Amino acid sequence: MDMTPKQIVAYLDDYIIGQKNAKKTIALALRNRYRRMMVEPKLQEEIMPKNILMIGSTGVGKTEIARRLAKMMGLPFVKVEASKYTEVGFVGRDVESMIRDLVYEGINLVTREFEEKIKDKIDEEVNRKIIEKLVPPLPETASESAKESFIKTYNTMEKKLLDGSLDDKKIEIEIPKKAHIEILDSSMPFDMSSMQESLNKMLGGLNKDTVKKEVLIKDAKVLLRSVASESLLDTEAIKVEALKRCENGGIIFLDEIDKIASGKKNNGQDPSKEGVQRDLLPIVEGSSVQTKFGQIKTDHILFIAAGAFHVSKPSDLIPELQGRFPLRVELESLDEDALYKILTNTKNSLLRQYQALLEVEGVELEFDDEAIRAFAKYSVTANEKTEDIGARRLHTVIEKVIEDISFEADEKKGTKVIVTKELVSNKLDDIVDNVDTARYIL
Repeated sequence: MDMTPKQIVAYLDDYIIGQKNAKKTIALALRNRYRRMMVEPKLQEEIMPKNILMIGSTGVGKTEIARRLAKMMGLPFVKVEASKYTEVGFVGRDVESMIRDLVYEGINLVTREFEEKIKDKIDEEVNRKIIEKLVPPLPETASESAKESFIKTYNTMEKKLLDGSLDDKKIEIEIPKKAHIEILDSSMPFDMSSMQESLNKMLGGLNKDTVKKEVLIKDAKVLLRSVASESLLDTEAIKVEALKRCENGGIIFLDEIDKIASGKKNNGQDPSKEGVQRDLLPIVEGSSVQTKFGQIKTDHILFIAAGAFHVSKPSDLIPELQGRFPLRVELESLDEDALYKILTNTKNSLLRQYQALLEVEGVELEFDDEAIRAFAKYSVTANEKTEDIGARRLHTVIEKVIEDISFEADEKKGTKVIVTKELVSNKLDDIVDNVDTARYIL
């Protein structure tokens, strides 16, 4: 997507409050990826992505910035936690599995795009199969009058099918028989997952027949849609495009990278932490990883690492890995004003979500401006007195205040409920003042 850095930042401002430096850094990193694709092919290979290290407490917007960008740009994106990986030779997930996860995400992304392009063809195929069950085709020797009657009946059924009036009628359909439940775990070593896939194909070859099912037409539309999609989609083109998009536009958000950092002074450090860093190094530097969809180069995948670094420091990472994250940005902690803006200035804010949920019950929920400011104030106080979990504190604070309103919503159908500053104070004063209670409840 051809967006300037300013446009990218403006988009992020709708969802994330503050953090101007982080937004600017990531916007430039993404724009440079677009610029790279515009230069001559020989130079493209030389221009490496500038990986980013984001430093900041939990709940300040690190993950949200990366997630929103990937969604906006239509890029393959995965969020993984560095602490979940183990060194080669230990039981657990190896670091290459994050690349396989990215490829799976790329396949899903491109498949959805291809399906959207041939949506009309898929719909036509599904409708044709259903109508054939409702109006069996005529033999070639049928008379002209029989053919005219058939066309009339066919058109009538097609009209009813499209307007949904046949949805509750049952028909018998044939769908491919599943000889196995395919479970291809991306955490498996490639050779094992390949063996499993070959076994699945072999078992599938023994049972290529179909199974008949009697279902409602509305359910038949869903079942036949997946069958029609598989037969009409160009799987090879999807695979090629997905690998290309992952190689040139893929983003891996590597969270909790501080959990695998351990200083030299720490004699009791876990030896596998440094091992994970060493295994991660070739992936970030650029290497080839084999997946079930083909080989993928990681040279131009953008890695965004993030961590709180409360205990360790970025300098505790091995020097080679530090060098692969040249862009560093520190995210600020959220103050009262920032939390207030998060509740009032962001699209699909928490308050709007709660209003929409209670609207389902016929209850109109309204928040006084003073009540919103109180939410922000109590959240900051709770963060200061206990652990600083950033904007996530708003969830617990608001939930505590409207808990009773939500519980009794079915009795208040058709009414308007206003959340006031007094209500917020009554619910939270005692809890926030008592540090021990706040640790468990907020």
